[in-house]
Amino acid sequence: MRSIWNGAISFGLVSIPIKLVNATESHAVSFRQIHTEDGGRIRYRKVCELEDREVTQAEIGKAYEDADGSMVPITDEDLSHLPIPTARTIEIVAFVPEERIDPLQMGAAYYLAASGAPAAKPYTLLREALKRSNRVAIAKFALRGRERLGMLRVVGDAIAMHGLLWPDEVRAPEGVAPDAGVTVRDQELDLADALMDTLGEIDLADLHDEYREALEEVIAAKSAGETPPEAREEAAPGKVLDLMAALESSVRAARESRGGEEDAPAEEAEVRSLRQRGTPSRQTPKETGGKKSTSAAAKKTAAKTAAGKTAAGKTAAGKTVGKKAGEKAAAKEPAKKTAGRGTATKSTAKSATAKGAATTNTATRSAAAKSTAKSTAKKAPSRKRSA
Repeated sequence: MRSIWNGAISFGLVSIPIKLVNATESHAVSFRQIHTEDGGRIRYRKVCELEDREVTQAEIGKAYEDADGSMVPITDEDLSHLPIPTARTIEIVAFVPEERIDPLQMGAAYYLAASGAPAAKPYTLLREALKRSNRVAIAKFALRGRERLGMLRVVGDAIAMHGLLWPDEVRAPEGVAPDAGVTVRDQELDLADALMDTLGEIDLADLHDEYREALEEVIAAKSAGETPPEAREEAAPGKVLDLMAALESSVRAARESRGGEEDAPAEEAEVRSLRQRGTPSRQTPKETGGKKSTSAAAKKTAAKTAAGKTAAGKTAAGKTVGKKAGEKAAAKEPAKKTAGRGTATKSTAKSATAKGAATTNTATRSAAAKSTAKSTAKKAPSRKRSA
């Protein structure tokens, strides 16, 4: 990069030879003025008013116009002998925190390049001192015929200098802010915060000049004899009457543009999840029904068995059960136990138990009936003998 100024940084008694290099460049498309009738170029010639002729650059100098219109010539030699220490020196006057600098004061940016090998050590010393202190250097320097204010800070491994306006060159914002009396509600602030969060951050390297790109396309099309691309027709924005509605629409639009493509799969997955949770499984009713029917069967079997045991108890208490009924009951009881042990499933065992209990109950009732009949037959003759 070509240097535009050579000098030195004055850091106390330390002098650092440097070169001043532009840190920024303009990519704007420039135009020339032409005569619209024939396309001829319009040129500005430098003409001497006294001689009424065009003069060359070598014949042009500087002068200060006095209040009465007279010119006071100022030569380059006069400027080089100005009684200021900053004519060829960037003089550091203070070190302050960077937040103390008002961005309104910041102007053009330059890189300070070390000039020669002797400048490497003091240049690195100043750079590392600025890094460790987390401060910036305030300096004064002269450039293009005037003394300026600058701010030195570290950018990567280099030292950059921003031209600063003098404090009296920054105008106060009088009459710029709206009149007092405007009240902002908390709901509006919440929506504004939501909009800020939705827009989020962005890498400045991803931003580019769309206007310049579109302009270059128009120039390329016209130079090739083609029709320039036309701008897209966008719907005219409606008149916003409700600030809350505008904020809500802005948040909704920002969310759709930032995360609309990512939210669709998540929303679809959530719907599927809800359907799975809400839809009962086909196997569940069968399993539940089976358990209920098994429980009911068990209760019925237990009831029948209890009834059989009660009837058998009553018959034994009356000593009316015969040996034949007892043998049948005894024979059925081992059969019941054997069937219960040999059954592979619980339902089969319960069914066998129920059948055994029912058989026992029936046998017990039959035996009780026979015993009652015999008892009645024996009692009849005894009554006749006593008579």
